[in-house]
Amino acid sequence: QVQLVESGGGLVQTGGSLNLSCVASGQTYLIDTVSWFRQAPGKEREFVARVTWTADLRSYTDSVKGRFTISKDIAKNSVLLQMNSLKPEDTGAYYCAVRTGTGWYDFVQARNYENWGQGTQVTVSS
Repeated sequence: QVQLVESGGGLVQTGGSLNLSCVASGQTYLIDTVSWFRQAPGKEREFVARVTWTADLRSYTDSVKGRFTISKDIAKNSVLLQMNSLKPEDTGAYYCAVRTGTGWYDFVQARNYENWGQGTQVTVSS
């Protein structure tokens, strides 16, 4: 099991920036991928970005490309999501998720992640 704690959410105006942090503990040697998802009120949880733990592959959903950057610090068992040029549609609860399984899987599907943080709220005002 991997425990996750997110931080860094808050209220920001359109065009502003926020940095979200996810710190992992427990069986971190099992981590294969760390991803960020978000969920707006009344909507399904959606994939935002991911980074693989060993190969450092990074992927983003189209709506955040060029604005968000995901990075990791293996020594600190942490992942950072830098969010720039924020828009009102970026508003939602942001969750850090870890997959520990290996083999092929669809990394944009929330059901493929075994460990989740409690979430941190991001609100972008217009």
